[in-house]
Amino acid sequence: MQTLKPLLICIALLAVTLAGLSACAPVRVLNTVAAAGGGFSRQAGIAYGPLERQRLDVYTPSAAAAPRGWPVVVFFYGGSWNSGERADYGFVGSALAARGVLTLVADYRLYPAVRYPEFLRDSARALAWGLTEAARLGGDPARVLVMGHSAGGYNAAMLALDPRWLAGSGHTPAELAGWIGLAGPYDFFPTDNPEAQPVFFHPDYPANAQPIEFAAVKGRPVFLGAPVDDAVVSPTRSTRALAAGQQAAGTAVTLKMYPRASHATLIGAFAAPLRWIAPVLDDVLAFIEATPAVQRPGNALASNMARVGG
Repeated sequence: MQTLKPLLICIALLAVTLAGLSACAPVRVLNTVAAAGGGFSRQAGIAYGPLERQRLDVYTPSAAAAPRGWPVVVFFYGGSWNSGERADYGFVGSALAARGVLTLVADYRLYPAVRYPEFLRDSARALAWGLTEAARLGGDPARVLVMGHSAGGYNAAMLALDPRWLAGSGHTPAELAGWIGLAGPYDFFPTDNPEAQPVFFHPDYPANAQPIEFAAVKGRPVFLGAPVDDAVVSPTRSTRALAAGQQAAGTAVTLKMYPRASHATLIGAFAAPLRWIAPVLDDVLAFIEATPAVQRPGNALASNMARVGG
């Protein structure tokens, strides 16, 4: 327990920023503990595009896959679109993979190298790679979900709700089994976050650049989770409002609010030493397990053949 105290102090300090978990050395402890737990293998630095930041890590479960393959999650981290490294979120990939979810943790280009919407183009490219390569990696291409925390939750929401971003890849949001947003900023213009302001051309914000603008679009099943008290992103304006809009549109919504979590510890709670803070890992896994596969023509044909003994 002696190593846990400085770790918790570090995570708590990070709760007041969108800088993510990478700014604190104890995050390496989280990843070391996660790696020691086993139950997965990792392939690092796989290219989903030609640029240096267009890389992802694949976390593969050690357990045998279901007949159609493991469910697949493509994860994007937060950091105000200014910071973040995929290696710092190994504890997320390993936690999911150890419980039977093939997980891709992707980098994307950041400010000041790029502004909106280039990081969405990268995220879409990574998600398209996951959709295309799911079967080859041992995953079920009909059970692919996109997931993100904080700024990464924004990325996930935009890819799931706005078909513009996947369109160039030959994929659509309808191919997703569902999506998962954790403490994402879904309605935040105008923002008082000085790190996010230049990313979105403050005060000249682009049109149709917030997930809340697509709340009335019926989409794939969604899990939305947030701290009850979030000092960084308003859980009422973002998470609760998007959940209400999606429910009104007929989307299947799972909403979870966590009283003990902060903005940073909500994702930190994926790591074994911090799971006492919030059952977010178990809740996300339950959502993935309960979310049905996408019914594509090939899936429907296979189901009909099974029913008639074909």
